[in-house]
Amino acid sequence: MKHLQGLNSLTELRLQHNNISAVTEVDRLPCLQHLFLSCNNIISFDQLACLGESRFLSELTLDGNPVALETWYKQAVLRCVLHLRRLDMKRITDEDRRMAGVHARKEEEKKKESHKQTIHKEKRRLAIRNAAQQWEGVMATLELPPTNGSKEDVSPENSPAHSPAQTNGLAQETSPEEPRRVSPGSGPERPSGTTESRLRTNSRPNSPRDPKLVETGSVQSLSLSDSHLAELDGDTLRLFGLGALEALERGWGAQTAGAVTVITFRYINFDAIVPTLPRLRVKFPNLSHLIFLESNISRLPQLAALAQVRRLDQLTIHPEGNPVVSMKLWRPFIIYRLHHFNLQRINGQEVTMNDVIAAERVFGTLGHIAATETPHCRLLLLLEESRKRQLQFLLEGRGRRAGLSPEELRDNGKLLGEGLSRALFNYPSRDGSVESPEEGSVESSERAAIVEQYLQELVQRASETNLKGEALHKLWPSMFAEMVRDCVLEMRDRTAFRQASLTKLSDTK
Repeated sequence: MKHLQGLNSLTELRLQHNNISAVTEVDRLPCLQHLFLSCNNIISFDQLACLGESRFLSELTLDGNPVALETWYKQAVLRCVLHLRRLDMKRITDEDRRMAGVHARKEEEKKKESHKQTIHKEKRRLAIRNAAQQWEGVMATLELPPTNGSKEDVSPENSPAHSPAQTNGLAQETSPEEPRRVSPGSGPERPSGTTESRLRTNSRPNSPRDPKLVETGSVQSLSLSDSHLAELDGDTLRLFGLGALEALERGWGAQTAGAVTVITFRYINFDAIVPTLPRLRVKFPNLSHLIFLESNISRLPQLAALAQVRRLDQLTIHPEGNPVVSMKLWRPFIIYRLHHFNLQRINGQEVTMNDVIAAERVFGTLGHIAATETPHCRLLLLLEESRKRQLQFLLEGRGRRAGLSPEELRDNGKLLGEGLSRALFNYPSRDGSVESPEEGSVESSERAAIVEQYLQELVQRASETNLKGEALHKLWPSMFAEMVRDCVLEMRDRTAFRQASLTKLSDTK
C-alpha cells in the first residue's frame, strides 16, 4: 500500500480483506485517526514501521493478520504507536500500557545481556587463542619434536568433545584455523615469514563428565585476561594458560568447591602445575578426574607427581602436546605408580586386573631393587615429610618391631597408602612459573641425563638379578641333590665326622 501522499484531510482509512502485506506512507496522512487493516497478510511489524510516525492515530485493527497471532503482539503495537486508544475494537487500559512498558524494558535488558555475552565470548575466544599462541612460543623455545599427524588450530567452539572415532583411547576432532596473537579491538596480524606452527585439537574420551568448551549459560568466568582463562562449568573447572592457575588460590565456597569433580589444564606447563597438586585434594574434596591437554608431559617421572593428589578415579592425558603418551610404558607406569588410587579409567579405557598384573610385572622388580638398594639417608631425602617421620620411626626400631629394614618395610604392607617401592618413583615439585624457558630447558636436560644414567643402572641390576634368579631356579634341583649326597657321604663314617667337626670348632676358636 503506497501513494497516499496528498490526502491531508483523511481521518479514517478502511483496508480490510485486501491481502495487504506491507503498509507505507501512512505517516504522510497528517489527520489520520482510524486505520482498519483486519484480515490482510501482514506477518511482521517491519511491514508497519511507518505507523510509529503517525502522530494522531488513535484506533487500529490488525486482527486476522498473521502478526496478530504472536504472543508479544499487543505490547509491540503499544510500544510502536504511543497515542493509540483502541486496538482491534478494544479499549487500551493503563494496565495494558504498563505491561507494554515492562515488556519493552525486558526486551532492552535482554538485548544488553546478549550484547554483553557476545563481548564476553569474543574475549574468551581471544584469551584461549592467545594462550595457545604463547604455548607455541614456549614449545618452540624448548625445541620439542613435532607430533605426527596434521596440525590444526584451536577454536574454543571446536575444543575437545565427543566423537565416534577413537585413536589411542581418545576421540579426534578438527577445528578451524587459528590466527596469530590478537587482542580486543586490534586488527588481524599478518603471519610471519616462517612457517606458522599450528595446534591440533583432540577430543576427550567418551565419559559423562567430559567437559566441553562450547559456552553455555551455566559457565562462570573466574579469571579472564588477554592470555589466560579460568571458567567453571557445572562440575568442571577449565584452566587455559599459565595465569589461570591463580584461580586455584581464590576463595572458594564450600558448596562450589565440593561440586568440582573434573579439572582440565590446557596450555600450561606441567612443571608449573605440579606445585598446585597437593592443594587440589584439600581445595576440591570430590575431585575425581584430571585432564591434561598441551601440558608438555614428556617423561615418565613427571607422571609420579600425580600421586600428590591423594585420590583419583580417572586420568586423561591427550597426545597433543604431551609426548609421554607416545611411549609404550606410560600407561603401565601410571597403573603401577598410582596403584593406591585404584584408577578406573585412563584416557577413557578401563583399567582391568590384567593391566594391574602386567604393570606390576614390568615395574615391580625395578621398584623392589630401588627400595632395597637405596640407602636410608637417601630414602629420607626422597620421601615427603610425613613419610620421612614414619620411615625414620620404623628404621630406628621405635615401632612394634625393632630395626625394620627396607625389605621388611616393603613386605609388611604400605606406607601411608603407597608401597615404599612405588613411593621412590617421585617427581620433585618446583615452580615452573618463575623460571625462564631457557633455564628450565638447561636444567631439564641435565636432570634428564642424570636420571637416565641412574635408571640404566637400575635396569641393568634388575636384569642381572632376574637372570641369576632364573639360573638358580634351573640349577637348584641338581645342586640340592649334590648337597644331600655330599652330606650323606661325609657322615657315613660317624667317628671320622665327629673328629673332623671337633677339629674345625677348635680351629675357629
